[in-house]
Amino acid sequence: MRGWLACKQSGLSFEELTVPLYGEDWDDMRVSENFAPSGGKVPILWDNETVIWDSLAIIDWLADKTHRDRFWPKDETARGMARSMAAEMHSSFMALRKTCPMNTRKQYEGQQFDEAVVQDADRILRLWAEARARFAKSGPYLFGTYGAADIMYAPIVSRFRTYGFQLPGFAEAYMQTIMEHEWTVQWMEAAEEEPWVIEKFDAPEKARA
Repeated sequence: MRGWLACKQSGLSFEELTVPLYGEDWDDMRVSENFAPSGGKVPILWDNETVIWDSLAIIDWLADKTHRDRFWPKDETARGMARSMAAEMHSSFMALRKTCPMNTRKQYEGQQFDEAVVQDADRILRLWAEARARFAKSGPYLFGTYGAADIMYAPIVSRFRTYGFQLPGFAEAYMQTIMEHEWTVQWMEAAEEEPWVIEKFDAPEKARA
């Protein structure tokens, strides 16, 4: 999702190749010519002979190819926070990620989460609240206008919705903004039309009190 949103944000034309992860051909596909340079990691971006994998690397590559203001705030202080938030999203919140794998086709209610997941969610909400309070006077996104930070946290928005997290009003409003963004809508509709199901992620891990 992040790699695709980054390509849309760049304004550059691109060709999309959808890969059914963990299917019968996945082991062979991940070592094929298209994926071998990344070690089988996705997303992966081919730009002529240049290969870029990892969502944050793709964002930075596309920002360099176009204009960094497309992705990062112009204000230096805001830009520093946006980059830090993107990097923290990139490297952290493992408890939430493991317990709540992304699943756009289901919604669960009444889930109970262990302390590590709650702490991850609280940290994310504090980051959102600070960004919105300090730098979002110009619009409804984390730093006012849509950018790299929103792209990096879009899958978290999806997870919060799927697993029924009870969130404060400002977070719900931000999530609605992301979910109603035309690119999010396009991505979700395309995901809904995919004919396959990844069984290992089709149900949430049993909640731990």
